[in-house]
Amino acid sequence: MADILFIKTSSLGDVVHHMPAITDARRHLPDARLAWVVEEDYAPLARLHPAVDDVILVATRRWRKSLLAPATYREIARFRTSLRVRSFDAAIDTQGLLRTALIARAVRGVRHGYDRASIREPLACRFYDVRHRVEWRAHAIPRNRALCGLALGYDAKHPLDYGLDRAAIAGSAAAKPYAVLIHATAKPRKLWADAHWVTVARGVRDRGFDVVLPWGASRERLRSEKIALAAGIEGDGHVPDRRPLDAVAALIARASFVIGVDTGLVHIAAALGVPLVAIFVDSEPGLTGPIGGGPIAVVGGKRASPDPAEVLRALDRVIRAS
Repeated sequence: MADILFIKTSSLGDVVHHMPAITDARRHLPDARLAWVVEEDYAPLARLHPAVDDVILVATRRWRKSLLAPATYREIARFRTSLRVRSFDAAIDTQGLLRTALIARAVRGVRHGYDRASIREPLACRFYDVRHRVEWRAHAIPRNRALCGLALGYDAKHPLDYGLDRAAIAGSAAAKPYAVLIHATAKPRKLWADAHWVTVARGVRDRGFDVVLPWGASRERLRSEKIALAAGIEGDGHVPDRRPLDAVAALIARASFVIGVDTGLVHIAAALGVPLVAIFVDSEPGLTGPIGGGPIAVVGGKRASPDPAEVLRALDRVIRAS
């Protein structure tokens, strides 16, 4: 039985984009044992993929905050030990960064990654045993799938499959139809104006749906509350408590549709097949935009922020296609 290790640690959207490669590997190697190195915050999401046998936690984001602390050194040592307790037939770094290549270097086994013409940080190539040429300008999902196929000896040509079961993740149906509005993103340049969100929230209510405004950081909660108040949205549940990613995925899975900016939760919606309107303000949807089996409308683009009327028109198209 082959032991395969995938290294795709972050960010949230990148983790979602790696899931089809996991599905491919399981289809072509049904008896293999598949392990995934992922940042600790994203582990609940990685565990939702039924093909993943082992999730190995890394905490580079947290370690960077106290890199010189003895406890951090001990934790890093335990992580390295957890990698080296077994030998892998292949370790594939689909992230292509120096920090993830250093993780690959600690692995016992054949280490695969992108070649210098295909990688984001060329210095990382020095730590791979085998380097593969992958189209640089392709979307992240086919890049991940192509690299894993080249490393494991198959052609990743099957239809896109994230391996996620929307109904199973959703659990019980929602008591009342609702939409999830995702305004938060770690990159301020990708934010959409509060006044626009208020207009869209009102438009969603006018169409007969409740509104849910999830958040991850305290400033995002304040923004959710501000949008809800300005839109006249009252009552419990519209700004839910902070939840782990598997619970957020369930919240999204139960939604009638999602409207969101270019951020990781939007890619979860796409992966689950939830009808989606994706708002792009300062990024290129052709490289990292949402791809999935449900109806998806992408509005805006790099330096092309849409207005609320355009978003609501896109929503009407998505609802009709649902």
